[in-house]
Amino acid sequence: MANRVGEGHPAPAVAHLGPRYKWIALTNTTLGVLIVTINMSILLIALPDIFRGIALDPLRPENISYLLWLIMGYLVVTAVLVVTFGRVGDMYGRTRMYTLGFAVFTVFSILLAVTWLQGDAGAIWLISMRVLQGIGGALLLANSTAILTDAFPARQRGLALGINSIAAIAGSFLGLIIGGVLAPVAWHLVFVVSVPIGVGGTIWAWAKLQETSERHAGRIDWWGNVTFAVGLVAVLMGITYGIQPYGGHVMGWTSPTVLVCLVGGVVVLAAFVAIERRVAHPMFHLSLFGIRSFTAGNVANLLSALGRGGLQFILIIWLQGIWLPRHGYDYESTPLWAGIYMVPLTIGFLIAGPVSGMLSDRHGARWYAAGGMLVAAASFLLMGFLPVDFPYPLFAVLLGVNGLAMGLFSSPNRASIMNSVPARQRGAAAGMTATFMNGATVLSIGIFFSMLILGLAATLPGALFGGLTGQGVPADVAGRIAELPPVSTLFAALLGYNPIETLLGPGVLAQVGPQQAEFLTGRSFFPELISGPFADGLFLALGFAAACCLVAAIASLFDGAKPSLAEAEAPGEALGQEDDPAPAPRPVAVAGRILAPDDGPAAAVLTLVDAGGHEADRATTDDDGHFTLHADGRAGDYLVIASPRGRGAAAPAVTRVTVDGAPVHLDVVLRERAALPR
Repeated sequence: MANRVGEGHPAPAVAHLGPRYKWIALTNTTLGVLIVTINMSILLIALPDIFRGIALDPLRPENISYLLWLIMGYLVVTAVLVVTFGRVGDMYGRTRMYTLGFAVFTVFSILLAVTWLQGDAGAIWLISMRVLQGIGGALLLANSTAILTDAFPARQRGLALGINSIAAIAGSFLGLIIGGVLAPVAWHLVFVVSVPIGVGGTIWAWAKLQETSERHAGRIDWWGNVTFAVGLVAVLMGITYGIQPYGGHVMGWTSPTVLVCLVGGVVVLAAFVAIERRVAHPMFHLSLFGIRSFTAGNVANLLSALGRGGLQFILIIWLQGIWLPRHGYDYESTPLWAGIYMVPLTIGFLIAGPVSGMLSDRHGARWYAAGGMLVAAASFLLMGFLPVDFPYPLFAVLLGVNGLAMGLFSSPNRASIMNSVPARQRGAAAGMTATFMNGATVLSIGIFFSMLILGLAATLPGALFGGLTGQGVPADVAGRIAELPPVSTLFAALLGYNPIETLLGPGVLAQVGPQQAEFLTGRSFFPELISGPFADGLFLALGFAAACCLVAAIASLFDGAKPSLAEAEAPGEALGQEDDPAPAPRPVAVAGRILAPDDGPAAAVLTLVDAGGHEADRATTDDDGHFTLHADGRAGDYLVIASPRGRGAAAPAVTRVTVDGAPVHLDVVLRERAALPR
């Protein structure tokens, strides 16, 4: 397994393809990730036009499931499949699976764009095609990070993964603007926009991307795949239905269906963990959690996504339901303007991501990631103290600071995770990381909606009843509307509908007279009515987001990994320069990792012995199994002896390497010690 660092695995293929190949990989994978994440949010703003286009009222109780699954189905399938597809990419080729993902994504984008059905059939068609489109998205997300990690040397990965991950985060906000611009023109354009990008990306990937990683034979872990999919889908379905009303309750968390999904899903996921600990070729490499940087990075990644994911929905409801109408915007135009007013958040991501990636390449990820989360927590708390009818410049500053903070965190976090894992497991590791992020996004929707609904449920009914009866609405009608679950009001605001007009209907509005009807459906009555109840739920939700970020900051402090010396490139490769003006005082002769038989990091003492039997250097592995050995510039044949430390069944390993000036990369998987005959 000895290879030249900067010239060997996976670098021989990269060097053969030329210095421009890594930038081709970066631009193509960034395009793929961008279009996948744009499609995660593009429907949020476009849903009113889509439902009008298929002649279906999304706010009718029987249609709420259609509404939720159009929003959530795509997210659920990408969360469930990315780990499996990352593992498949390790086995059959990451570039091959990535290109297939672009093709699948494009085919179902076309089928979405040509939708002709209406009513229930139209909604079912859109949901089905979105789920299948999500399969292509999962293939793209699962393999893009691994392709970049293969293509870029260690000291440039922070920059590359930073650009890629910021495109992923920015895409979710760009989708709001794109959907808001295109949907009023023609709702089909919301799906058409992905087609030329998908076709071009597929052809480009097929023509230009090359396999630069070694394939590793293995078997599909069918039991692991099935239990993981069933368990995760059950949990996410429970969350989806938990925010819907049940019986006389404002939410469905006590519904037998929701409880069965949540409890049953957790039980199946526990069975999945037990299976993964026993099978020979697991889809979810639990041994990777023995790597401190991988574990800490993923905990921080999950909590960051949990705080960030719900923020999107809160801000949309805040802007569309309250702030924009109070500032003169028609309800129908609020979806587009909500996306525009959130641009400072995206700008912050775009600025901080690449910069923090470059800085973390030089100085390590810990302080940048932790600092980003601390600043994000502060911005969430400060948002919670804003008045509901805030001054926009202050709101824009806090949005920009939050975007900068998330960008400061994201790039170092992703680079640290990918640098910490063995090269042959990068696809699976990238899939696991994407699962945490996408699953947290779905989970955050349930959590944040629940917090908002809890805040509204305490005071909104009384405020609604008093406000409506004060404007001449009959008490029985006002009482019935006040007793409706707050989720109906939130969905109306989210979709850009006039909430009072939707709740009262034309019949009741005709009874109260034209002046009262005009006031009730105007831009001030509902926003002023809901501001107080909304503030209660808002402060609770933003406090939860801040707490998530604080814990993520603590987790990031446990990530002590710098760009791995095990993959240190030859002088002249760093930061894209042809010549490195400051070579290391002691050139690295051999660098790599020592792995236990289960592929987890192993503690060992490394000895470098020259051809004359003399010890040239000695080193010990760090917490993640990395080591470096030096020969002081002396070329020749050497033996690398890896002696496991502590008790265990692993046997020592001896590997012959040839040092001729360039560092040699060596990954050693220790073998089980043979049992002594009795």
